Amino acid sequence: MFNKKVADLLNDQINKEFYSAYLYLDMNNYFEARGLDGFANWYKIQAMEERDHAMLFYQYLQNNDCPVTLGAIAKPDKEFKCDMDVLKAGLAHEEYVTSLIHDIYAAAYEVKDFRTMQFLDWFVKEQGEEETNARDMITKMELFGNDPKSLYMLNQELATRVYTAPSLVLD
Repeated sequence: MFNKKVADLLNDQINKEFYSAYLYLDMNNYFEARGLDGFANWYKIQAMEERDHAMLFYQYLQNNDCPVTLGAIAKPDKEFKCDMDVLKAGLAHEEYVTSLIHDIYAAAYEVKDFRTMQFLDWFVKEQGEEETNARDMITKMELFGNDPKSLYMLNQELATRVYTAPSLVLD
């Protein structure tokens, strides 16, 4: 049986991950409207990853006989004035999600819930990669974003991103 605090945090994380997917779809919409299909592709795939993260938490709870409680998913409320606003919002959001994962890990550690800690190890690593990717996009935009030809090339690079489902074995 899960500790109540850990169970509540895991359930809440499902909602946060679905919200992340909504947020990234909103970012996808922004870039679609700008005609930057590569950036749009990158954020659409990001949304798919977040959806799958939510489902991993969902399945983990179900596999461990812990009731799943689904809450309402908030509408993204970010307004983007320029391309860099989107990229910086993406990084800030990933840093926020990292803090959420760390909070769950700390709660699991406190009650010696080693199974949940092991489950979260993958997410800790994943969040490191997510933050690095977001920072790299900001760096590239700072270097090349003001030049139309370079922006075009960066957009082409981002268009090559393909979706890969996470490979995480759940107990």
